[in-house]
Amino acid sequence: MLCTADKTRSSIGTWKLNTAKSMAVSADKGPASVTATITNEAAGAGVRCTVRVVSAMEGTLTGWEFSGNYDGKDVAIGNTQYGDVVAPTRVDAHTTRSVYKNGGKVTVTMTSVVSSDGKTMTATSAGTDAKGTPIDSVAVYDKQ
Repeated sequence: MLCTADKTRSSIGTWKLNTAKSMAVSADKGPASVTATITNEAAGAGVRCTVRVVSAMEGTLTGWEFSGNYDGKDVAIGNTQYGDVVAPTRVDAHTTRSVYKNGGKVTVTMTSVVSSDGKTMTATSAGTDAKGTPIDSVAVYDKQ
């Protein structure tokens, strides 16, 4: 899950995972989550992002939050499934790329694109999670 925001603020708001349109491919071939919500709020030149996920495997609620700019610098996110820091950068007005790391080692690269009508956000992820499990997913979120 990625928080994205941009100068046009196209991703500000609350986004809910659309499981019917999303695809997760992992070692266990199961869905990555049952429900996921991302809330992005403007914070100066950057974003304050809150992620909440209910796992399909364990049925447990997990999440994290951070505040940061899109300058490619590491921002602490705590101990998450993707790692302990994220380094977000801006690609264009509707696209961000976030490089997740665990203990300084890159784990997952996620590219998020907000549609031109602002109604959907698609996050494509590849790499391995903090435990070494392969991640290859496309998550589609609907703006609430």
